[in-house]
Amino acid sequence: MQAKDSEQEILGREEDDMQRGYQYLFSFLVLSAALAAPSAMNAAGKPQDNGRQEEHRRDDNDRNRFYDRQHKDYHNWDDNEDRSYRVYLGERHREYHPFVELRVKEQSAYWNWRHRHPDHDHDGR
Repeated sequence: MQAKDSEQEILGREEDDMQRGYQYLFSFLVLSAALAAPSAMNAAGKPQDNGRQEEHRRDDNDRNRFYDRQHKDYHNWDDNEDRSYRVYLGERHREYHPFVELRVKEQSAYWNWRHRHPDHDHDGR
C-alpha cells in the first residue's frame, strides 16, 4: 500500500509543478504583452517628408492641405491648385468633382500629373 501512496504523492506533486509552470508561463506572456504594447504603438511612426516641409503638425489651417504619399510632400489646396486641377480634368475630358471626394488612386494620379506640370511662378508644387 505504501508504494501506491508514494506513487500518488509523486503524481500529485508533478501535477502541482505543471500547474505552477503554466501559471508562470501565462504570467510571463501577459507581462510581455503589457510591456511590448507601448513600443508597438510608437513603432507605427509618422510619415516622413525628407525635410522638405517645415510644418509637421496638423491644425485648423491645414484643412486644405493634402499629403502626397507617393512623392512624400504636402500640397496646399488654394485657387492656384484648383485651377491646375481643372486643367487636369479638362485634359482628360472629365467632369468636375471636388478633389476630396476622389478615390485615393485618382488623387494619386492627379499628384503624379501635378509633379510633371509644376507652377514655375510658385514654389514648384
